[in-house]
Amino acid sequence: MGRSGLICAFLIAACCCCRRAAGVPGEAEQPDPELVEVEVGGTALLKCGPSHSPGNFSHADWFSVHKEKPTLIFLVRQGQGQSEPGEYQNRLSLQDQGTTLALARITPHDERIFLCQGKRPRSQEHRIQLRVYKAPEEPLIQVNALGISVNSEEPGEVATCVGRNGYPLPQVTWYKNSQSLKEEKNRVHIQSSQIVESSGLYTLRSVLKAQLTKEDKDAQFYCELSYRLPSGNHMKESREVTVPVFYPAERVWLEVEPEGMLKEGDRVEIRCLADGNPPPHFSIGKQNLSTREMEEERTDDNGVLVLEPARKEHSGLYECQGLDLESTASLLSDQQELVVNYVSEVRVSPAAPESQEGSSLTLTCEAESNQDLEFQWLREKTGKVLAKGPVLQLRNLKREAGGGYRCVASVPSVPGLNRTQLVNVAIFGSPWMALRERKMWVKENSVLNLSCEASGHPRPSIVWSVDGTASEQDQDPQSVLSVLNVLVTPELLETGAECVASNSLGRNTTVIILELDSNRTTSLSTSTISPYARANSTSTEKKLTEPESKGVVIVAVTVCVLVLAVLGAVLYFFYKKGKLPCGRSGKQEMERNTSI
Repeated sequence: MGRSGLICAFLIAACCCCRRAAGVPGEAEQPDPELVEVEVGGTALLKCGPSHSPGNFSHADWFSVHKEKPTLIFLVRQGQGQSEPGEYQNRLSLQDQGTTLALARITPHDERIFLCQGKRPRSQEHRIQLRVYKAPEEPLIQVNALGISVNSEEPGEVATCVGRNGYPLPQVTWYKNSQSLKEEKNRVHIQSSQIVESSGLYTLRSVLKAQLTKEDKDAQFYCELSYRLPSGNHMKESREVTVPVFYPAERVWLEVEPEGMLKEGDRVEIRCLADGNPPPHFSIGKQNLSTREMEEERTDDNGVLVLEPARKEHSGLYECQGLDLESTASLLSDQQELVVNYVSEVRVSPAAPESQEGSSLTLTCEAESNQDLEFQWLREKTGKVLAKGPVLQLRNLKREAGGGYRCVASVPSVPGLNRTQLVNVAIFGSPWMALRERKMWVKENSVLNLSCEASGHPRPSIVWSVDGTASEQDQDPQSVLSVLNVLVTPELLETGAECVASNSLGRNTTVIILELDSNRTTSLSTSTISPYARANSTSTEKKLTEPESKGVVIVAVTVCVLVLAVLGAVLYFFYKKGKLPCGRSGKQEMERNTSI
């Protein structure tokens, strides 16, 4: 070819290229690929052409295009399919009479273009763009446990958000108190990175840094992952976290527990509080009443002053001092008065009251408190309220008036605050004993405990008429109980025992009669009291009856009925024989006897 021929050929080729580039009408253009979307692990259905297009697909070639390089992966011949060796060899199959190629077990690596060349009257290509999706796992958020200082000059790390195994890469959005955060110079910085796993899935890691203020101490932070699936757009949120925010204290104050009126004996806690984080080092001071200066009190490891039990001496003015160890700044709280309400020891006069029978006695009660007091008098053995007020008048005293009386001083405005004092009233008199005579059933050669109780003023002493081991114990200031341990001998059975109580005003005696109990099965301690044997007319004790056998009573009743029946039969017999008078009076007597 000559020089002119080469120039003509070049011009013709250039002209053809220009026509194609300019889209000259009549020239064929490459259509957009058909889009197929599938989730990881699913099956993609790839059709060899639009469903409405006519043609015979019984003979077609399938290619995968990766980095613009087509690779033959499947052949269709006369409606039968055959996989080519390679990554798709065991995952491809034909469906719909050879018009659809099914790709199973989709992975992110399958996201590419697939090409089908069908054999028709003229060859034509069909391109398919396969899109692969995988929802990420629930986002994990990890807060900065070390916290952020508001005095930091640069944004501090708040939290890290991690979204694993998603495809394609999800989008992350950070929120504070449900408000989305955007990049802001010197205020908010979001740094995200991703890792491609061997599976082709993405792991997203996002770090939120922010300049925080004191108001952010309770702020809730969380991250949100946005992603797409064939079904549409979706999102997942992490849990909410709070980052520790450190800021200096501006105010210090005292707090006392429990609240309300305090009383002696309570457990009281005085603690310092501050509006800073971390709280400063605290110390608690109490005003010295003499010098009017604050003196530091000893607190526990948490800086809490514990008063247990609280006493009236703990009342006074307290204040708290907070020292910021970082800035060495010191803050003082307002002074707070602590009042521990109290009742002093109760005093009764006379302290050891005593009087004669028939006379009168006045008891007076005194106590001090920082609150208004109320007084009342109670009988110790019954708990009955005898009088209200500090004075108790006892008139026309009898022996029974002796014993304990309790004065109660209470503060109505402070529940549970009261103190009491017990005093014993002694009534002069000779010894008083409940019984003059007691009977006890005993067994010979057994060991027996004999008891005897007496009361009186002055306090009586007790002696026994027989030998044995005796022990005494006071029942109250005017009563004594003596217990004698003896062996039951024939001599003791014959003589019995006497308990003699005496004081400077007289004496009294109780006689204990011992009866041999050879057939009885009752306890040795069971005693019988004769109705005439009371030692004092004022005694209210009653006779203790011996238990009787129910069987004995039934037998006695049966015998009586039989005797009456026999007697009636004999009388009737004599009446018939004429041996008895038959007058009206006699007949009436007979009828009365037979009716018993």
